[in-house]
Amino acid sequence: MTTENTDATEAVRTAARAARAAAPSLAGATDGAIDVALGAMARALSEAAPAILAANEADMAAAVERGLPAGVRDRLGLDADRLKAIAAQLEILAAIEAEPAARKVRDLPGDLVLTERRRPVGVIGANFEARPNVVVDIASQLVKSRNAGVLRTGSAALRSAIALADEVIAPALAAAGLDPAAIQLVRVPGQEAAYALVSEPKLIPLVILRGSGDSTRALAAEGATHGVRTLAHADGGGVLYLHPSSERAVASRLIRTSLDRLGVCNRLNLLLVDRQLWDDWLPEITEQLAGLGIRASLPPYDHPLGYEWALDSEHEATVTIAPAGGPAEAAMIANEETSGLAAGIAAADEAAAAEFLAAYTGTGAFWNATTRLLDGFKLFDVPETGINLDAVPGPRGPVTFRDLSLRQLVITPRS
Repeated sequence: MTTENTDATEAVRTAARAARAAAPSLAGATDGAIDVALGAMARALSEAAPAILAANEADMAAAVERGLPAGVRDRLGLDADRLKAIAAQLEILAAIEAEPAARKVRDLPGDLVLTERRRPVGVIGANFEARPNVVVDIASQLVKSRNAGVLRTGSAALRSAIALADEVIAPALAAAGLDPAAIQLVRVPGQEAAYALVSEPKLIPLVILRGSGDSTRALAAEGATHGVRTLAHADGGGVLYLHPSSERAVASRLIRTSLDRLGVCNRLNLLLVDRQLWDDWLPEITEQLAGLGIRASLPPYDHPLGYEWALDSEHEATVTIAPAGGPAEAAMIANEETSGLAAGIAAADEAAAAEFLAAYTGTGAFWNATTRLLDGFKLFDVPETGINLDAVPGPRGPVTFRDLSLRQLVITPRS
């Protein structure tokens, strides 16, 4: 094992032990204390704005020096407006009623009662891309769910992450009478720390993984070898199918609103145009995309049909366009050629929409609505930790604090 690996492993273990020791502080906290902490985080974002923005400015300067692509720098950057938006989300989260700690399921024979309780996981890890806002998003979800956490972000955002951890998260927990050590940040740069994070099942049994496809899939595979459960958000790419019954204005609106941001997973990535429309609509579609600064990738392709452009920092401004022979075929293409994140149909024909929605098996299905809506805050008014695409029982889609608990079945005598 190299010195770098040793340092990263020890840094993760130290953080995990500290979080584990502090976890009871959150598990036993009142609803009021949890919400006070979240409100304090919102206020601290304003009070500590100069320190946070100075750290972010240093990260941005280093990103320019390293030649990081514009898309990466856009996600990395913070300004006063972004801090205000993060604070507003925290205030909304603080105002949300906590999930019930227990509910009666039913009476059992023998004068017994079955109750279902929600219990925190304990310590949850999170590995995510170099986006400073995600530090607060995930920390707030962990606190709301009463879980301690160990966070690791991309090296490009490390200065910003440290400022947020030290100036916002820890002081807010302390102000609410909670242990500030409950949310830990791994401060060792490099991928070695990410691999260490998914290698400690006794300390960190669950890890949320976000980021680029290949690296996130590799981390999920590494976690599986160690018995660490992961909620992986590795791939994305929204699909939109244009049915012959669609109104052109509706299709145009969906294309435009699905491309308001390019470096996000739920943007329009693959546009399927019905064969009946192909010749008539294609010139107008490509013209619209060009007006939005988007290149159309048309057949024959030099890439897989579902290639995710959001992960290609040098070619983010691209949409693949392909023909489809009807709702069922469009759904099949979305199922087989893409990640299964989200797909939608533009159609006035209700039967066609029903056929598409019944055939598509992905995480989010949309009719005359943009796939950009597949987002925790947009759907549930709650920030998300990521979007889980697992095709097995468990939290699927945007993962929020409501998903970060364990079910415990308790049988007691009937009172």
